[in-house]
Amino acid sequence: MKGSCLFLCLFSMLCWLNVMLVAGNRIFQFGPCRFSMSVTEIRSGFTAIKANIQARDPIRTLSILSYPHSLHKVKSSERCCITHHLFNFYVDKVFKHCKTEDSHVNRKISSIANSFLSVKRKLGHCHEQNKCLCGQESTEKFNQILVNYEGLNVTSAAIKSLGELDILLDWMEKA
Repeated sequence: MKGSCLFLCLFSMLCWLNVMLVAGNRIFQFGPCRFSMSVTEIRSGFTAIKANIQARDPIRTLSILSYPHSLHKVKSSERCCITHHLFNFYVDKVFKHCKTEDSHVNRKISSIANSFLSVKRKLGHCHEQNKCLCGQESTEKFNQILVNYEGLNVTSAAIKSLGELDILLDWMEKA
């Protein structure tokens, strides 16, 4: 009886992992916070619109996310905090101001925004339970991102931030 329960449990776990892999979900762990996210789906949507979005960016000499060391060398204990802030930033500021006259692009943006909203909620729960520690480093780095963003008009800043989405995804996957 114990053997069949163990077998059933292991089989169920393998099925769940298979579904996660087929769906392109990846489990991220930043400090004590764990969440799943379909990086494949987000990258696919972003790749479909990247050239269009980046062509709309009038300022090529400034970066919002890769301003010298914005995301580089964040302590592992503070990655959850800055990730939480970044997902809030994208949902609350960026996606709200990224509308184009191209319905295909708008649908892709909406799909990416929905994925971000889901992760934002997961990180929000972790943050509410005081599992995401926000120290001076993550606060300073996120404030620099906000300064970069707010230095541009709303539409230009949103388009630029969306065009830099691959920087965020690359950073998350490396962390």
